[in-house]
Amino acid sequence: FVVDARGGLDSAELFSVMEEMRRIGVVFRILFIDASDDVLVNRQRESRRRHPLDWQGKGLVAAINEERQLLAPIRSRADFVIDTSYLTTAGLRSQLMNLFCERGQRITLTLCSFGFKYGLPRDSDMVFDVRFLRNPYYVSELREKTGQDEEVANYVMESPAAAEFVDRLYSLLDFLLVRYIEEGRTSLVISIGCTGGRHRSVTIARKLAERLGEAGHAVSLRHRDIAKG
Repeated sequence: FVVDARGGLDSAELFSVMEEMRRIGVVFRILFIDASDDVLVNRQRESRRRHPLDWQGKGLVAAINEERQLLAPIRSRADFVIDTSYLTTAGLRSQLMNLFCERGQRITLTLCSFGFKYGLPRDSDMVFDVRFLRNPYYVSELREKTGQDEEVANYVMESPAAAEFVDRLYSLLDFLLVRYIEEGRTSLVISIGCTGGRHRSVTIARKLAERLGEAGHAVSLRHRDIAKG
């Protein structure tokens, strides 16, 4: 839950509730979000609202000082204190994720196979072209199948280039995902395209999803054009 000065504050009552929560086995941590007086003054003015403690003409600075005094007992017990004076929204999000999110749960990955002849997926963050791989479309017994069929997947992955591509792409993503997480990204759409979106792209998307899933990432698969002719 969130505590601030808007609804009145009884720190003794709050601490009593916290002790009861601990007694019954509830595990929690206290995060205190702070900022310098100058920044708080500017933010309050930008909101064009009266500070909840600014009454009877005491003024904004006095109200902020009173709020600090009210919250001081809670701040002293905080497990984490974040000074947001010079943080962007993305920077704050990144710090929160680093504090409270487990690795592998910080970013959701969507792997989308598609066919270039139907256009790029509009929500793509990254696009990779696998049209350099040999095409099962030209094998008559594989043409009507898709990359979800093992015969097609085996045909594609028998090529040394396919296995190397998956390895290299996984290594690239393993490097990049940590950086994206540090920047506060919570989701990423990785699109993999071939000509028609039924064979090579589906196979590579599946293989890459397996590798990323084994590494603990949350991964979903979307085969946009698999049902198209």
